[in-house]
Amino acid sequence: MLQDSNFWYAVAFLIFILGVAKLAGRSILSGLDERGRRIAAELEQAQKLREDAQAALAQFQRKQRDALKEAEAIVAQAREEAARISTQAATDLEAALKRREQQAMDKIAQAEAQAVQQVRDLAVDIAVHATEKLLVENIDEVRGNLLVESAIKELPAKLH
Repeated sequence: MLQDSNFWYAVAFLIFILGVAKLAGRSILSGLDERGRRIAAELEQAQKLREDAQAALAQFQRKQRDALKEAEAIVAQAREEAARISTQAATDLEAALKRREQQAMDKIAQAEAQAVQQVRDLAVDIAVHATEKLLVENIDEVRGNLLVESAIKELPAKLH
């Protein structure tokens, strides 16, 4: 067996493989170690990016909630303002209607008073005219003088 060339070829080949494996193994192992470190660094960076993304998402969700709350507050305030304006408008309308009604009532009362005064004036005019006609027809000169003198005597008492 020591004399067989195939044996020595196999031993040489085995030594060669072990030498190459030893030399190449270091570079392969260092390459694998480097690749492992790179992968670990990428994983760490990916984890950091994921955490940053989650923090940004949480911040945006907070901002969205805050914006929704603010929008709801604005809508509620607008509704309250609209209700207040509506109530104020109804109150103003009611007051305006009452003023107009009072003005109409005042104008009606004034028109009634004018009508009553016109009727009285007309009645006085008719009564004076009728009295004048009766006096002219029924009173003679002597009787008329007596009535005038009597009225003159009563005049100072009626003026005071």
